[in-house]
Amino acid sequence: MRTEVVGHGGVRLGLRVEGEENSRPIVFVHGWAQSAGCWAAQLADPALTERFRLVAVDLRGHGASDVPATGYDDPEAWADDLAAVLDFAGPEAVVVAWSYGGLVLTDHIRVHGTARLRGLVLVGAITEIGRDRPGGRVGALMREHMRAMLSDDPDIAVPALTAFSRGMTAGPVPGAQAQALLGASLSVPPSVRSALFRRDVGSEDVLAGIDKPALVVHGTADRVIEPSAAEHALGKIPGATGRWFVGGGHAPFAESAAEFGAVLRQFAEEC
Repeated sequence: MRTEVVGHGGVRLGLRVEGEENSRPIVFVHGWAQSAGCWAAQLADPALTERFRLVAVDLRGHGASDVPATGYDDPEAWADDLAAVLDFAGPEAVVVAWSYGGLVLTDHIRVHGTARLRGLVLVGAITEIGRDRPGGRVGALMREHMRAMLSDDPDIAVPALTAFSRGMTAGPVPGAQAQALLGASLSVPPSVRSALFRRDVGSEDVLAGIDKPALVVHGTADRVIEPSAAEHALGKIPGATGRWFVGGGHAPFAESAAEFGAVLRQFAEEC
């Protein structure tokens, strides 16, 4: 099912919803220049949909959501957007945050605390952004293509986004899903792709104050976000558990969907 909620400043946020309405919710937050479609394997997994209510959001400026001119550098905007999704999903959701989505989640906790959360899963995630922030260290693939991916010139941006999309995963991904990931990136306006990086935010105090179960998932061969970003989160979040996908890239939910689904299901049930 597709629906929408209204986030910060009246921005409409597109949602994809699967599973039983009265089941415990899992909310999925995608990364930079992606969409709710990146969670296709999880949204179609009966082992998840028969036990949980799955809600995947398109962040502002992405997918089916509105593309406002402002708000991308405002922690309160991201925090309120996620709060609107959590209000829709139901009380005490497990939030699964991938890549830039980890920063959106820490924004939410910074502003609203952890009251709406049952637990959280950081997947190849950053929790900070800015020069020399240990929770936001990007990998070689991101550094190589960053400038070109932000270009307004399609002759520059499209090849860079294509190379970036191909390099995100260390293992094979079904062709349709690989093309969907690239398509999602191409659909995000260059102005939005750039705006998301105009921030400098530390989150050590936010991580240290998390009082809900936390799972940190990261591929050891991730070339987009350095594994050290996961180590940073593990060292700051009290009681956090790490799950390393050995040889895995930046999107374990796509390249190792069955294994990722089993890990998520176990964590959500234990929460």
